[in-house]
Amino acid sequence: MKKKLFAVLAATAVIGGSVAAVTFGGSTSGNAPAEEETSSIIRTVSDVSSDLTVEGEAVDAENTVPDFSYNNVADVAEAVMPSIVAITNKSVQEVNDYFFRRSFQYEATSAGSGIIVGSNDTELLICTNNHVVEDANELSVTFIDEQSYTAYVKGTDPDNDLAVVSVNLEDISDDTMDQIRIARTGNSDDMRVGEQVVAIGNALGYGQSVTTGIISAKDRTIEAASDSYGSNATTYENLIQTDAAINFGNSGGALLNMNGEVIGINSAKASQSGVEGMGYAIPIAKAMPILEDLMSRQTRVRLEEDEIGYIGINGQSVSRDATMLYGIPEGIYVTYVEEDSPAMEAGLKEGDIITAFDGESITSMRDLQYMLQYYAAGETIDMTVCSSSENYEESTLTITLGDRSAIQ
Repeated sequence: MKKKLFAVLAATAVIGGSVAAVTFGGSTSGNAPAEEETSSIIRTVSDVSSDLTVEGEAVDAENTVPDFSYNNVADVAEAVMPSIVAITNKSVQEVNDYFFRRSFQYEATSAGSGIIVGSNDTELLICTNNHVVEDANELSVTFIDEQSYTAYVKGTDPDNDLAVVSVNLEDISDDTMDQIRIARTGNSDDMRVGEQVVAIGNALGYGQSVTTGIISAKDRTIEAASDSYGSNATTYENLIQTDAAINFGNSGGALLNMNGEVIGINSAKASQSGVEGMGYAIPIAKAMPILEDLMSRQTRVRLEEDEIGYIGINGQSVSRDATMLYGIPEGIYVTYVEEDSPAMEAGLKEGDIITAFDGESITSMRDLQYMLQYYAAGETIDMTVCSSSENYEESTLTITLGDRSAIQ
């Protein structure tokens, strides 16, 4: 299959801005341009059950979208809308001013969508795209009754652009609980080209809206680039293509069949000049096993500065170009290991490449610094490391995070 090359913009694209390319369906308000980024390959999995069980707690059937075959789009929308949420992400973005050789930060507010997919004893669980919640300082979820609640990132998988966020059940009012529903998942593998689908999401950040179309193609593979020059191209595989309108803010929302079942998670659109009706969704058969793993993780809350653990390294990102040219893994190239630091005690060496932290892929020091904000001094975690002396074969190092105050 011939691959297509597009530019990819982040979920924080400015509302009303014109872009050429495959774009993430997020939106934002603010005066500064959005930072550009890419997502990654969709992992292939199969044999997904549509019955959600999290930590032994089965979803209450009374709180689940009814199991019917609906006659029209209005019926699908009415049944499923209570399971779709709007997500607001407040983050601090950094912009480089190359003319004056400086950088500055600004607070950006971006909007996306999510799907209520389960619960456990203490949390309501919502799936979305990783780019919707990335770098969040504050995260909130707005339900069908337009009530908003603080949300927390439970787990992310940047490689697959998937994430799960949680809302504490004790925070949600009884009135809201009475109105929301758990989504049902269908089998995206059984969907046929030409079948009617419905997309629901927080388009342009204005609130939930509904569009409809058909499945235009399955198993689409495209290459997406982080800028209009086509650099740092990332491959997307196994995507559902639809002509249902997917706009900024739709990221993380539901692509549904006419039974009201989620068969895809809306993620991107083609908005190149002259291109119409080319939206893309991650098939639920591919996403659900990843989401189930994320739902089982510990929910983490951002820590105060003096509580955050440290590793004790300097490093730099391994660019995608370097990966292609030299065959080295993408990740953080360790340039310096501090004497007697947690990193040195764990066996980390200069020249090693860190590819994952506590099971989550990382590609830059920024990624690592962001994640460390949720890990306290004294915690023990695993890092995935590739060493040049071992032909870059992966190994796991266990590291106990240090106390920053002890070295000041």
